[in-house]
Amino acid sequence: MAELQIGKKVPDFKLKDQNGQEHKLSDYKGKKVILYFYPKDDTPGCTTEACNFRDDNALYKKKGAVILGISTDDEKSHKKFAEKYSLPFTLLSDPEKIVVDAYGVWKKKSFMGKEYMGTNRETFVIGEDGKLLKHYDKVDTKTHSKEILDIL
Repeated sequence: MAELQIGKKVPDFKLKDQNGQEHKLSDYKGKKVILYFYPKDDTPGCTTEACNFRDDNALYKKKGAVILGISTDDEKSHKKFAEKYSLPFTLLSDPEKIVVDAYGVWKKKSFMGKEYMGTNRETFVIGEDGKLLKHYDKVDTKTHSKEILDIL
């Protein structure tokens, strides 16, 4: 898969959220979309990142942006995660790994000397016209939300 380019349209997709409702990226045309990919619900780094987005959600809304989180966890896992931490934004489930693949975030990773395939923590800021404004492939879960707000 070719790397997504700044200024070019990003792939549209259709996924279900934590409530089983279908969402298409194209449904958000006219708004900025913060599309953040994360490895796993309710793990330390993913929780920190999600809670920072939660805490800054009103600021994103003021700037005309919506937050969409994507992982390969199922809808039930997303629902538990969203409820446990009062996440006010949509979490999308990609168990077939179609979108993580299309966005190039399904990558070889290693932990304690073992290699495996998994979702890399990356964020894509998408403009109102569906074109890529910014791509973050190195994310500090503690400061990432503020970093994005600074460019909006």
